[in-house]
This record gives sequence, C-alpha cells and structure tokens, in this order.
Amino acid sequence: MWEMTTAPLKIADEYTGTLSPGGTPQRRTLGGATIIKASVGPMDNNAYLVTCTETGSAVLIDAANDSEHLMRIIDENAPELSLIVTTHRHPDHWQSLEDVVAGFASPTAASAVDGPELPVTPDRTVGHGDTLTVGALTFTVIALRGHTPGSIALSLKADGTTHLFTGDSLFPGGPGKTSGADEFGSLMSDLEQRVFGVYDDSTVVYPGHGADTTLGAERPHLTEWRGRGW
Repeated sequence: MWEMTTAPLKIADEYTGTLSPGGTPQRRTLGGATIIKASVGPMDNNAYLVTCTETGSAVLIDAANDSEHLMRIIDENAPELSLIVTTHRHPDHWQSLEDVVAGFASPTAASAVDGPELPVTPDRTVGHGDTLTVGALTFTVIALRGHTPGSIALSLKADGTTHLFTGDSLFPGGPGKTSGADEFGSLMSDLEQRVFGVYDDSTVVYPGHGADTTLGAERPHLTEWRGRGW
C-alpha cells in the first residue's frame, strides 16, 4: 500500500470549477458528498475524487496523471477509495491508473467497449443505464458514443441537482473532438437524447479538461453545434 510521506496538500474550499493547469485543487461540498477537482498532467486533465460523507467511501473519476499528487489527494481526503472509473480509452485519462490501483488496491470500472484498451483490466465493465454504488451515493452510467466508441459519463444526484461527469464528451462550448462525421453525429445524438433530453438546465457539467458548465448554459447552442459539424 502507498503511504503519504510529505506535508498535506492545500485544497481550496472556494469552489469555482476553474483551475489553473496544475494549480490548487478545489473542493465542492454537497449534501452527502464532496467533490475534489484537480488539474493534472501536461494536458490539463481534470481528475475528480467524489467522497460519500456518510460512509467515507470514494470514487476517483479518471486517474489521469501526476500519480503522487493524485495519491496524496486521495490519502488525505478519502478514508476508502472504493472505485476508480475511467471515462474513456485515451491515454491522457489513465496515465496514473496502474499506480493508483497499486497504491490503494481499489477495484476499477470502465465501459465494456473501451475497457479492454486500458492498461488495467477493469474489475467491472458497464454500459448505458447501469449504476455504480459508492457508499450511499449512486452514479448512473451514460454511454456517449463518438469521442471514443465506449466513452461514458456519470451522473450523480445531490442537493436536488444533477452532477454530470462527462469525460471528453461534453465541454463548455460543445461536444468533444471526434474523428469524422459519423462519430460526430453519434455523439450529438447521444448528447441530445441521453443528456439534454433527460436532465434539466441546473445540471452541472464536470468535463475532462477545463472549466465546469451547466446544461442551461449549453442548451441554446445545440442547433449551432449540429450545424458546424465538429
């Protein structure tokens, strides 16, 4: 097991959802849960540690990079790392997966499609509509096909609001990058039907890079996104 050997990291409790690359992680406190957002690695990847305050169980969403930094955040803020979820197969989202698994002996989950491409074989593969339980928290899996064939998002209801962790499938300003028109069309359809068609405007979006947004801020631009074709 990995053990912390340095001074505790600072976590900012004034949550804005906007981090400077490699800057101080931020903590959002909700009823029954906390969300720590950290920027890691040269591509400014977001990693999210969501902890059930009732039980101390936590999930890490994307063990993206900066292994020691991530493990210190976990060690200091999560009594038990119960699960590591990888949103998709692209390497910038799993550079630290092997290290974190080795350090905390935590089970892992990913989609059945992208899971075989990861350096650690998932203990559980998931599909659209499946749920993941972490302590008293329940996350719903949303398949968003296009950025990769097996990209997933996770939704969590807390304080009467949906919190949506979208990987690289949805950002402020539009869907994530796709490799062609068919993939773009697939991702847009999934976003329209499975995200914007299901969740209300107050839904908070936590993307794989950069600042947070809400569905209310993005919804007026759906037709524009369709028209631009990327």
